[in-house]
Amino acid sequence: MSRIESVGTYVPRYRLSAETVREAWGQFHGAGITETAVPGADEDTLTMGYEAASRALAAGSVDPRGVDRLLVATTTPPTEEEAMGPRLVSMLGLGAATQTRQLTGSTRAGVEALVAGTQTDQTTLVVATDAPRGSPDGEHEHAGGAGAFAAVLAPSAPGEIPAHADHVDPHPGTRFRPAGSAETTGLGVTDYDRSAFVETVGQAVDTLDIDPSTADAVALQSPNGKLPYRATGRLGVEADTIQRGTVVHEVGDAGTAGPLLGLATAFADGAERVLVVGYSDGATAAVVEDGGVTHTPTGDTETVDLSYGEYLRMRGEITSGEPDGGGAYVSVPSWKRTLAQRHRLVAGRCPDCDALSFPPEGACQGCHTLVEYDSVELPGTGTVEAVTAIGQGGAPTEFVEQQARSGTYVSAVVALDGPDGEQTVSIPAQVVGVDPDAVDIGDRLTATVRRLYTQEEVTRYGFKMLPAK
Repeated sequence: MSRIESVGTYVPRYRLSAETVREAWGQFHGAGITETAVPGADEDTLTMGYEAASRALAAGSVDPRGVDRLLVATTTPPTEEEAMGPRLVSMLGLGAATQTRQLTGSTRAGVEALVAGTQTDQTTLVVATDAPRGSPDGEHEHAGGAGAFAAVLAPSAPGEIPAHADHVDPHPGTRFRPAGSAETTGLGVTDYDRSAFVETVGQAVDTLDIDPSTADAVALQSPNGKLPYRATGRLGVEADTIQRGTVVHEVGDAGTAGPLLGLATAFADGAERVLVVGYSDGATAAVVEDGGVTHTPTGDTETVDLSYGEYLRMRGEITSGEPDGGGAYVSVPSWKRTLAQRHRLVAGRCPDCDALSFPPEGACQGCHTLVEYDSVELPGTGTVEAVTAIGQGGAPTEFVEQQARSGTYVSAVVALDGPDGEQTVSIPAQVVGVDPDAVDIGDRLTATVRRLYTQEEVTRYGFKMLPAK
């Protein structure tokens, strides 16, 4: 059986406060929530999952090509049909033979994926990523947050799941998303919703046949900031024990990732034994013991508060979309041929003079001869050589929608470090995760993967740069 070796988490830096929503609508329906996390204009559940997974892999000792299975859990995939797994395999540098599975349709899918990852002796990467949305004036929208969790599981790892259990109990109407809709909703029958949550979670924990009070923290599915605490009496635990494993107050309802973000937070706080429960038309409960699991930071430490207008703009609610005619056209087959460069910064090394070339095509920039390059993967770090800010009217056509949603963004010439730490190769790149006036020549950057643009309804993902931590 596999065990947990390392975990990584990611929460977007943008925040929408309850007070801001209250000022816009006259009320706020996200009970017990102070603020919610908001994905950036170039972020979605795929890029958030990448961020968490890359951190989990970096924290552990498993080579990405040694991962046998990838399990992805989400209720809000970027597309209704097209698996996220293969794109993550490419972005993370996993092997082409990696088994991929996607669990969806239920907010308990994240805990289900974590438990499923322990059921074999294979090295498994588990990713739970979500960003639920609802109608603008509804409780699911006001409570909706965003975030991602990832865990590397291996047979000899320290983190153990000694017990897990399922309890199936359908409660139609508590939470659902109609076919073809992007908005989660529910019937809003308060007593019915509370009873469904408390009894279903309680029954799943009863099936575990353990005393919940022996857990240092309890990480429950959190549709809002009050519902988890309704289960204190049923579970026989103190409110402080649930609060220690709850993140909904600061990031909102993170769907499949919510209870697992709570698990990671409890581990980081020193908890050694955590009861984690995913809920939706039943519940999956598991006891998780730390035992020395490697943790990573939870993401950007400096958050950015949004006005309600900025929030609507970032979501694309009040922007006009891509201009007619699109931008510089790149066919999907052409894009596919360059995924290694766009996802993992695979450059070419000249066999004659050792000079680096990125992308690895054309004549060598060192000796100016046509050669067949040797492939080398750059470490993804670099230094700003030149920088400019791109505001309204200045973005290339394919980036007009991103600029409209995110505001002014940074474009820089970056000297990417070579694999030997000495050579560099210069490329243009967007710099994200920082205010436009905070990027200077000489700043150190690190690569990430974000949405670039969409053509023919197919989103292109590729590298951008973040300030080095």
